[in-house]
Amino acid sequence: MATHLSHPSFRLDDKIPDTMRAVVYRGIDDMRIESVPVPEIGPGELLIKIATCGICGTDLKKIHMGSHSAPRIFGHEMAGIVARVGSGVSGFAVGDRVMSFHHVPCGVCYYCRKQTPAQCPLYKKTGATAGFEPSGGGFAQYIRVMDFVVANRGVVRIPDHVPFEQAAFIEPLNTVLKGVRLLNLAPDDTVLVIGQGPIGLMHAVLAARTGARVLTSDLFAERHAIAARFGLSNPIHAGSENVVERVLAMTDGRGADAVILAVGGNALIRGAIDAARPGGRVMLFAQTQHGEAAFDPAAVCVDEKTLLGSYSSSFAILDEVTDLVFGGYRNGFDLTQLISHRFPFEHAVEAIHIASHPQPASMKIMIEPIPGAGAQ
Repeated sequence: MATHLSHPSFRLDDKIPDTMRAVVYRGIDDMRIESVPVPEIGPGELLIKIATCGICGTDLKKIHMGSHSAPRIFGHEMAGIVARVGSGVSGFAVGDRVMSFHHVPCGVCYYCRKQTPAQCPLYKKTGATAGFEPSGGGFAQYIRVMDFVVANRGVVRIPDHVPFEQAAFIEPLNTVLKGVRLLNLAPDDTVLVIGQGPIGLMHAVLAARTGARVLTSDLFAERHAIAARFGLSNPIHAGSENVVERVLAMTDGRGADAVILAVGGNALIRGAIDAARPGGRVMLFAQTQHGEAAFDPAAVCVDEKTLLGSYSSSFAILDEVTDLVFGGYRNGFDLTQLISHRFPFEHAVEAIHIASHPQPASMKIMIEPIPGAGAQ
């Protein structure tokens, strides 16, 4: 007997095929749609049928920079339905609507005790795969979620009223809220968020929820228009305005109390520091590739500006994140508004190409192994 969701167009059949389609990384800028075996699962594990998966900037860096060996199957902003349950798993059943993290902390090691869970040795292991070296696997029709992810809160059940697309934002929103929390924002703070792609816009929205005044900077008017739908009303048009001068003019010459750099260009670090007031904070969020960047060390020492970073997620705030995502869908925090493109699976390579070359109207790009399933 087949198991059905509350949305009849997304059906889970009892018979799971031996092979599936996946977007396989074969080398730098070499992505191919191939047939690969459906992963086998063991005790304590889950097999999830993917409904939708977002393309993340870190996926793109791996594809273009060659930082990971080939072959791999990337993708980690994913949601779908439980297709198989390994022995010993409690709390999940075939047919459950879920999202899965691909990293989880142990919660007890030195780094977890010091509130830096992304440095936890267990966290550095990837616990979701569609085959080959574990790398997330969301760019495929099925993924295997390993036992340590299942056992450490890495799989979250999705309420029936929440679309898979909304739930797929749980992992990226977690990373963003973690960063915003590190800044210890106060209601009388002014915050500059540089970049209004999906990550920057989520930073701006969460910063505004603290009561702070938020200024947003981006090259594209189209992105400022999307930000306005979320109540962000202080745009700086970086293509035609001097961002630092505008920030100074809007803060009586002081500069912003906090600056969030939500785009990966190292050349922007100097400007981010210049836009911060003496004693202000500058957070690097998108600088995930090693390299060198120039900045004025006296700005840190003499001007007492703090330069800090935030990387990946925190399970200490997972409940708050799920409340935001699930409750927000019907209460003004509909993250599906950030989705500009939805591609069926056979056009996944095109989706990655568009995500790699963002245009003014492009925001979050989703790959849907089952067309239309993500919106259910």
